[in-house]
Amino acid sequence: MTKLRRDSLAVLKTGLAAIKTREAVRRQCVLKGSVLTVAGNSFDLKTFNRLYVIGFGKASLETAEELEKILGDRITDGIVLDVKKANLTRIKSIKGTHPFPSEGNRIATGKIMEIVRQADSRDLIITIVSGGGSALLCMPHKLSCDDLTILTRALMSQGATIEETNTVRKHLSEIQGGQFARLAYPATLLGLIFSDVPGNDIHVISSGPTVMDTTTVADARRIMKRYDLLKVCQLPSCELRETPKDPVFFQKVTNVFLMNNTFAIAAMEVEARRRGYGTRVYSTGLTGEAREVGRLLAGLPRSGEMVFAAGETTVTIRGNGKGGRNQEVALGALGTVDDDALVISCASDGIDNTPAAGAIADKETKSHVKSLRMNVDLALAKNASYAFFKKTGDHIVTGVTGANVSDLFIAARK
Repeated sequence: MTKLRRDSLAVLKTGLAAIKTREAVRRQCVLKGSVLTVAGNSFDLKTFNRLYVIGFGKASLETAEELEKILGDRITDGIVLDVKKANLTRIKSIKGTHPFPSEGNRIATGKIMEIVRQADSRDLIITIVSGGGSALLCMPHKLSCDDLTILTRALMSQGATIEETNTVRKHLSEIQGGQFARLAYPATLLGLIFSDVPGNDIHVISSGPTVMDTTTVADARRIMKRYDLLKVCQLPSCELRETPKDPVFFQKVTNVFLMNNTFAIAAMEVEARRRGYGTRVYSTGLTGEAREVGRLLAGLPRSGEMVFAAGETTVTIRGNGKGGRNQEVALGALGTVDDDALVISCASDGIDNTPAAGAIADKETKSHVKSLRMNVDLALAKNASYAFFKKTGDHIVTGVTGANVSDLFIAARK
């Protein structure tokens, strides 16, 4: 481990610590007497007959656990649908699949919808919305989960942006794109939002179930035509569904951000300065083809500087290898990163489509590549970043973090 590696990984660790879900909930959700205050919004629980907690996404389980500690037996019922599960007291925990939907996700979503339908004008529904919710909260419109998976996989493999993918998802769903809010009406709905998308667009996070959708069937149809989805997926047809546009369904909805990637970036800047580096934030909404972003990041830092970014890249599938967008960013950086610099790309949820969270590209990595006689270009052609970094030993492994605020990038130079 070089000093640059030690410093950069310590800075990354600080960033991950700053986005811990439990601390965010405890810091921003406070109960005094009967009044629950969330990020400056107050709700007197005495005015509600029933309180439901519904959650979906990779931050929902830990949020639900903290809400149980805060609200206790004030919670009437609830379900959280996450990639992991635990034993909760008042809320049912269900483990679902990600990044693609499944029949299990659909069944769990049906149970969520049953609870939400019970709510009336005297009830409060606290809804945890976090990254991964687009796949986990799944109720396809006149479509099987398998077909929806085929469509989603085709979009991702062709390099569609998260905005494009979720626009299509909304209009193939009976729960996304504000339809959850319509189902909950006339109950009061409090959305606790954990952003994992570039620019923190609330309409894109988990495909915007609690917010009025700004896209239309026509938008989804154009995207499907752009990627020739029906032909690529060999589907004869699929019926698109318009999302609710009547403001009445959103009059009793309050959405608040509990976490986004700026929390991680700010913490990383502080730690980098403490270690003697100059700092610069390149972008908190970084997008683009993963390998090209890697090359871009490699050339950013000046001497003695750490440059930070966050966002979500895309990978156009060219081969049949295994990997994730963060590992592909690092693989792309290897060809241009200087010997006195490095690039780190890391999924904040700890899951880069593999057990690894990401990878590091620097002089040490290149030394491993040379000694093992490996070929960077061949690995890129095969999209085989996971096997590549597993062999070189340059993976970043965090385990499932319970947070999800997009990917985090560090480009540093000694």
